[in-house]
Amino acid sequence: MKNVPVALPRWIDVALLPVLNVLLALAAAGVVVWAIGQSPLAAVKLLLEGAFGNAISWSYTLYYTTNFIFTGLAVAVAFQGGHFNIGAEGQATLGGLGVGLVLLALDRWLPPPLLLPLALLGGIAAGVAWAWVPAWLQAWRGSHIVITTIMFNFLASALMVWLLVNVLKVPGNQTVESRAFAAGAALPSARTMFDALGIEWPDTPLNLGFVLALLAAAGVWLLLWHTRLGHALRAVGLAPDAARYAGISPQRMTLISLSISGGLAALAGANEIAGVHHKLLLDFMAGAGFTGIAVALMGRNHPLGIVLAALLFGALAQGGSELVFEMPAFTRDMSVAVQGFVVLFCGALSLLLRSPVARAYALFSRRRDG
Repeated sequence: MKNVPVALPRWIDVALLPVLNVLLALAAAGVVVWAIGQSPLAAVKLLLEGAFGNAISWSYTLYYTTNFIFTGLAVAVAFQGGHFNIGAEGQATLGGLGVGLVLLALDRWLPPPLLLPLALLGGIAAGVAWAWVPAWLQAWRGSHIVITTIMFNFLASALMVWLLVNVLKVPGNQTVESRAFAAGAALPSARTMFDALGIEWPDTPLNLGFVLALLAAAGVWLLLWHTRLGHALRAVGLAPDAARYAGISPQRMTLISLSISGGLAALAGANEIAGVHHKLLLDFMAGAGFTGIAVALMGRNHPLGIVLAALLFGALAQGGSELVFEMPAFTRDMSVAVQGFVVLFCGALSLLLRSPVARAYALFSRRRDG
């Protein structure tokens, strides 16, 4: 590595290397497609058309993207504070539960302009509370945050099952779900919002949650890089002993970072319950909390990177569904494998191409300067 710069320009680390890693992951997926006797180029074409080919495709892609932005931001905020939050799935589940309980209790009494903000606050409070317990155990009892947040995912799932089966299930209904919320007790859909502007739009799960996700990303950026609290949080994440010497309490920052993380994850649950299903049901998150880990890693724990990574995973989720439908030899498991390749090359092997890129950049720099 002689004459190779240790520090590459930020645009290479943040932009070029992730793009190259994605291309490498798609190339590996292309080998799998070729191995089953299908055309990799045809598969890529179907994937792109399924994700971006028309308004319906775009809507579903952005719907998946919404959840991935929220859960990716949740993981990133905790990571900036020095903690690996594996519990976004459970925190999102509790967020959805909190939203659902508020709507079930008040949807027949309050108008939507008052009911929906109250429901979102209830969901955020539930997500914060679910993250606060592992945070407290980490800060004051030394319990490992990875272990406790994983455990709380299972507890959240068990709690949902018990409530729906024993408390919230409609009597006589064979499906384990609550009653539907009253009309209007839901986040406005994209179709409703576009209709108000005189624009025709298909009826899809995309809703106001996508706008809230973008606002959340902007808010996280402002918090982490433009406030004293964000500076303290990142200081603890980078060097807890130095931060403690500077008068910053790592225990306090642990509670704050995990609480913010839980609140962000809860908004993904709110998007599902108040924006899509309009009732409480089982397994409504479908693994979006775990996908958020990959989104945060690929996005380098920066809000802009997370939005772009979430869009990629949203496109893979929607385009993969279309690919499975149009190319029967390409199964659902293979669609998941493609996402796995992206996680592998953009997460575990994210530095695989750094050395050759660094050598190429060093060679280019010498020729330019010479």
